[in-house]
Amino acid sequence: MYVGRDMTELSMVAKSEWEKSELAFFHHSLQQIAPYLNSEGVTIHREIIEEIENRGGLQRQEADYTHGTQTGYD
Repeated sequence: MYVGRDMTELSMVAKSEWEKSELAFFHHSLQQIAPYLNSEGVTIHREIIEEIENRGGLQRQEADYTHGTQTGYD
């Protein structure tokens, strides 16, 4: 279950200031409903993807005993 800021709050914040977990969650959510998005939704999803790419993707660079290699948003 996602615990964090909702899209209403995040829409007033630059994507560069979003947490990695927020990017991951909303990317996954929008990816699931992509066929039903209007042009504004597609634009928001594209901006999220661009920010994820600018940060080097969602994969962690290394794992340790407390963290895996994938970013979780739960």
